[in-house]
Amino acid sequence: MSSCHLKTEASGSNATVNKPGLLQQVRWGFGSLVRQSPSAAIGATSLALIVLACFVVPFVLGRDGEVTDLLNTFTPPIWEQGGSWVTPLGTDNLGRDVLSRILTGGRISIVVALASVTMALIVGVMLGTIAGFYGGRLDSLIMRVGDLFLAYPFMLLTISVIALLGPSITNLIIILALADWVTYARTVRGSVLSARSREYVRAAEVIGVRNSTIIIRHVLPNILAPVLVLATVRAANYIIWESGLSFLGMGVPPPTPTWGIMLAEGRNYILNAWWLVTLPGLAIMFTILSINLLGDGLRDAMDPRLKRAGK
Repeated sequence: MSSCHLKTEASGSNATVNKPGLLQQVRWGFGSLVRQSPSAAIGATSLALIVLACFVVPFVLGRDGEVTDLLNTFTPPIWEQGGSWVTPLGTDNLGRDVLSRILTGGRISIVVALASVTMALIVGVMLGTIAGFYGGRLDSLIMRVGDLFLAYPFMLLTISVIALLGPSITNLIIILALADWVTYARTVRGSVLSARSREYVRAAEVIGVRNSTIIIRHVLPNILAPVLVLATVRAANYIIWESGLSFLGMGVPPPTPTWGIMLAEGRNYILNAWWLVTLPGLAIMFTILSINLLGDGLRDAMDPRLKRAGK
């Protein structure tokens, strides 16, 4: 009896010791992602570096991108003659540090994209699940409302909301979510229709399982992969939309620095101070490229049939 007890304790202690930690699990998951889709690993790494730079570096540098210095306007980047390590990416027409403004603008763009994706995802998944699972008139009603949103021009919707509520980060998030929830609803509806026709869902209905339980336990877990891939890919569009609306003066109001506002303010000086437009444009490009690489890689990893079909 004692030997059995000792073996049990030993096996329990071994199980505790051998249990992988969070860091090891992340390392294993990243290694698996590298093997299955190198492009996704590249996108994830570059996106993580961008996020880290935007959220951490400004606090490390201790600089405010809104502080003006009229004695040091149009300072070029460090690699050009007249550049300074104090402002390695130069200054703008008001002497504001371009590096700090790019990083702060990236933080705002990422927050807006994540919040918009989350809001559109919640609304789209909820309405798409209801439409696909229950069908009938409710399905037709939700899809017709979605068609109305798709038929309404995005820019006209933006102008209408901004005219009513005024420009702000919160209103921008609402606009982007309203413009894109239909995309998630249609995708989820199709996936729910496919999942609902499977035998285990029908068996659950036959034995009297509640619809809410079927949706939560059997339907939603099976549509999670395509929805996550779609959300990752669409996040790039939100950043483009946020930058475009801010460029037109209908997004985040100045003096808050965003990539779109930096492009709008720097376009008048593009011939004499090219870095005011080029550097924010490169930041947008690399961020979008990283998100697209991650989204395409996740799509290939979660659905290998798409990868084989593309070969």
